[in-house]
Amino acid sequence: MDIVIRRATADDYAPLGEITAQAYLQDGLLDFGESDAYLGELRAVAERAEAAEVLVAVHDGGLLGGVTFVPSGGPMADIAGPGEAEIRMLAVGRAARGQGAGEALVRACVDRARATEGCRAVVLSTQRTMRSAHRIYERLGFVRTPERDWNPLPHLDDITLLTYQLTL
Repeated sequence: MDIVIRRATADDYAPLGEITAQAYLQDGLLDFGESDAYLGELRAVAERAEAAEVLVAVHDGGLLGGVTFVPSGGPMADIAGPGEAEIRMLAVGRAARGQGAGEALVRACVDRARATEGCRAVVLSTQRTMRSAHRIYERLGFVRTPERDWNPLPHLDDITLLTYQLTL
């Protein structure tokens, strides 16, 4: 499949927001389902695009998925420190999975990090159940960094995000 990775445009924002929200919902990644407050953030692609670089994967004009690339020091970083870029909100629509879009999006983020002066690593957080994403990260050379695992909702004990890092 010929997948093109490009920066998201305003026309991509709403459909990408819905792809991302549905991916998280369908994969059971949101504790409160449709009432989860994080759904609003997942759908808020225009706001993300103002604070970070949102990339999309397309094939024959169809939107397959997207990712948010947070350069070093970007305001959307959850875990990135100085000299680290961060990958956030990677999502591929169910119908497009298994065709290389997710890996292409991660590779594009790594390429952007390598092209960023002073960037020495790419970091990301992921949920335990996102095993296909873990396989992509590990295939591309990311390693687990359990010392950085964290809980975005400390009042809920069962949400620990796993972290990975790729040293550039």
